[in-house]
Amino acid sequence: MFNPSRDQVRTFFIDSWRKYRAKEVLTPIEHMANDLVLLHPEYHALLEDPDAVSKEFPPEGGQLNPFLHLSLHLAIEEQLSIDQPPGLRAAFESCQARRGDRHAALHDVLECLGETMFDAQRNNRQPDGEAYVSCVLRRAG
Repeated sequence: MFNPSRDQVRTFFIDSWRKYRAKEVLTPIEHMANDLVLLHPEYHALLEDPDAVSKEFPPEGGQLNPFLHLSLHLAIEEQLSIDQPPGLRAAFESCQARRGDRHAALHDVLECLGETMFDAQRNNRQPDGEAYVSCVLRRAG
């Protein structure tokens, strides 16, 4: 199983963005990453900063970690592409229909994924896929 380090994940996003801007050939996962970066223009300057790999984003600073945010987006795109956990894609589509905006619906899913991961870590267990999908359905109203 692939388990990249923090710096490898950050370098992936930075390199993908550089390649996109330079109009170089991108892999499918780099295309997906850049589609997400394009949804977040507030991160463009960070991804162009050569020191970004080592920047800290402490929660007490009130700043969201852009690399974590993009990584969660990327995970959700992969989950939606394979409907894993089962029912996630339909729950997302309901959420998107209610919101009328794909990106806003993705952020709803992102909140649910964050809650699911936090709960799993706090209780030292595997993430609960059914609870995750239920959370998205609740947000779909």
